[in-house]
Amino acid sequence: MRIIRNTKGRWIGITGPRVRCHGHGDGAQVPGNDTILALYVAHRDQLVSYASRILDDRAHAEDVVQEAYLRLDAAAGTRLLGEPIRYLYRIVRNLALDTRRGLQRDRKRLVADAAIAEVSEDKPSPEAAAVARDELRVMSAALAELPERTRIALEMHRFGDCTFKEIAAHLGISVGLAHALVIQGLEHCRARLYRR
Repeated sequence: MRIIRNTKGRWIGITGPRVRCHGHGDGAQVPGNDTILALYVAHRDQLVSYASRILDDRAHAEDVVQEAYLRLDAAAGTRLLGEPIRYLYRIVRNLALDTRRGLQRDRKRLVADAAIAEVSEDKPSPEAAAVARDELRVMSAALAELPERTRIALEMHRFGDCTFKEIAAHLGISVGLAHALVIQGLEHCRARLYRR
């Protein structure tokens, strides 16, 4: 079996023994594994360059060309290939386009995942953390300045989620006075926070 080339050196056909092959009728000519391999080896560099132009990535192009050879070899064993080089280039083109679409889809997914991770990250920036520490220091100082009953009422309401009725019962005062103490404490803390 040998590869026939035209005057320009391009492959135009395969010669060899005629074999009986299921699905091809009597005397159909099917290229053997050696011929397909020789064809692949002879055109591998051009195929990789062709796939590289589509993919902009030589490593993926090499994978595509290898997969194309495997598919051509499988197809050559099952049917008559009139122009195996054209068929090989078509396989390379289709695989390269599929790979490019897959890579673009993966890149978009990575960008989206990175954006989601960035948004979902609850860690504040260093500047925001510094501002928050400063505000906490001011608020702690403001709470320390409050009269004890006012501070307890404010802490129970804001940090303990207690109702005015619960605050009043704990301090032994009326509900109205408990409300007034919480308001006084909030106004004091707000004034200290904005005064800095």
